[in-house]
Amino acid sequence: MLMEEDMEDKTHMLQESLELQAKERSFYEALGKKYPPSPQQNLPITDQNGEIPDDYYSGSVYSSTSNVIDSSGYLIDPRLVSISNDHNYSYEQGLFICNGAYSSISSSNSINNLVDGFLDSPVSPLHIPDIYNDSHPIWNFRKGVEEARKFLPTNNKLLDNVVINDLLPQEKRGESGCAAAQVEKRDVGATSPTGPRGTKNPHRDDRDLLEEEEERSSKQAAVYTESTVRSDEFDVILLHSMGDGREALTAYRESLKNARTKPTVQSKGFAVGRGGRGKKQSGKKEVIDLRSLLINCAQAVAADDCRSATELLKQVRLHSSPFGDGNQRLAHCFADGLEARLAGTGSQIYKALVNKRTSAADFLKAYHLYLASCPFRKMSGFTSNKTIIRKSKNATRVHVIDFGILYGFQWPTLIQRIAAREGGPPNLRITGIEFPQPGFRPAERIEETGRRLSDYAKSFNVPFEYQAIAKKWETIRLEDLKLEKDEYLVVNCLYRFKNLHDETVLSDSSRTLVLNLIREINPDIFIHGIVNGAYSAPFFVTRFREVLFHFSALFDMLEANVPREFPERMLIEREIFGREALNVIACEGWERVERPETYKQWQVRHLRARFTQTPFEQEEIMNMAVEKVRTSYHKDFVIDQDNKWMLLGWKGRTIYALSCWTPI
Repeated sequence: MLMEEDMEDKTHMLQESLELQAKERSFYEALGKKYPPSPQQNLPITDQNGEIPDDYYSGSVYSSTSNVIDSSGYLIDPRLVSISNDHNYSYEQGLFICNGAYSSISSSNSINNLVDGFLDSPVSPLHIPDIYNDSHPIWNFRKGVEEARKFLPTNNKLLDNVVINDLLPQEKRGESGCAAAQVEKRDVGATSPTGPRGTKNPHRDDRDLLEEEEERSSKQAAVYTESTVRSDEFDVILLHSMGDGREALTAYRESLKNARTKPTVQSKGFAVGRGGRGKKQSGKKEVIDLRSLLINCAQAVAADDCRSATELLKQVRLHSSPFGDGNQRLAHCFADGLEARLAGTGSQIYKALVNKRTSAADFLKAYHLYLASCPFRKMSGFTSNKTIIRKSKNATRVHVIDFGILYGFQWPTLIQRIAAREGGPPNLRITGIEFPQPGFRPAERIEETGRRLSDYAKSFNVPFEYQAIAKKWETIRLEDLKLEKDEYLVVNCLYRFKNLHDETVLSDSSRTLVLNLIREINPDIFIHGIVNGAYSAPFFVTRFREVLFHFSALFDMLEANVPREFPERMLIEREIFGREALNVIACEGWERVERPETYKQWQVRHLRARFTQTPFEQEEIMNMAVEKVRTSYHKDFVIDQDNKWMLLGWKGRTIYALSCWTPI
């Protein structure tokens, strides 16, 4: 870049030279004399009027460049330039504005000589900004990117599954190793730093057309609308507390147990390594402590020791896999986060994962697997819904404000049960609040949730209203909620307050603002579920140890309850656990949105915000929840209570906690 500082001066020299030649030609014509030719060779042949005949372009141009085309297949690298038939004439004019400038092409067989012959000349007619729509800054920028890439760690596969322009992750199918996809190749004319914008390449093959179609479909994702609002599959999964849904969930749970009891067949003398490939073992089986490797790598990253961190990452990659056991999957997930932090691309990758469009139907299948394999969501929804029904049994109007409604999978069972209430169902109103989606329709997802819930309310004859609010939670005002009198008001938020910023980002934190808003709403009950985590520390190594400890329990839980080959398990590990872990590891400041706290810390926050805690109906709800967990799920699941909090965990590790509050 420093060596090319004089390119601007060369441009002015070219313009001055061309102006001088034009003035000299006019003087020669006025004197009736012929303008003397340039001393350089291979001049274009002119007619009597000094003009270049049209047939010259159709002959000598392509003959002079035939060596380049025959040897390499393209005059210029197709990744850099694409020229359509409609622009051939202007391109050829650019080649022959200056006398003899194309001579270096005829003797060149590589793009390097082409650049040397044209760009290095002080009167080069192929100066990029003059011909290719002023794209020289882009060309310089990409050259700088290529130079900077030399200083990044090698074998960086983290960005392989991210499309460059839209940053939408795609998985490579059919590979047994690391789940990654090749970077999508863009249409040559659309993103060329030197090609005319919007032009088409007449030499594109079927692969280029297919890639263009994929690009077009990815760009249309901003206005994408899911067609499936409700189906029989939705009914079976979402209405899991009664009837056919309960039977289907029980059968699914039994099938998971039977699948887990089947022994894993492994050839003698081989160990299943990365991607399931067999490695011949000699002597003792090598034991790798992946957690120690990850912690050592995190310490190297924190110390800015790139060489040690890269070597440790190579070892982790060698012994981890997204298709292996729980420890291997956990290591693969955390290696992605460390690699993103090392490369400084954490925020871009996290935004790509957030922007990725996963349909409600796909999440529904993963949700069904989660319900069948672990009691966390089922017990949370059961306790929340049961509390709402019991405490609002005499109300004629019930208004539920759900912070973080997303797909609203919790509420069909509430609608089903409240429809059977003695004396008839009340008028049910749900206000769904969610963070805005990127794109043209920030409330698209929760509006679809409202249509789905309205359909369920209609089928169960429950009077129903729905309001969707897609805004930053701390910017919501009381008038946005449209509260009415004589409503039994419920505020519900399950496991989403962790996405609000705390005091380490801003002194007047979003958590305090939202809690103040809820107190201003003055609900009859506030049901709050939290992720019990201690990985919000500002110090990276401390935070890394805590998040590793937390997600080790989650991956171990799935390993003990779900077969490895289930695609729904991979979706949970990749789209939910993996995304959260990457944000904690690779992002900082405002971009780090995964900031959970322990239930004891939340206890202090609620009391400080002037809430008082009310117990669940322990004799009924708590006893029913405990019985369901003990009889239907793995013996290592834990359900307990402490200081009026319901605690849910795995092998002694508290993962979730649920509580009920009222404002003072």
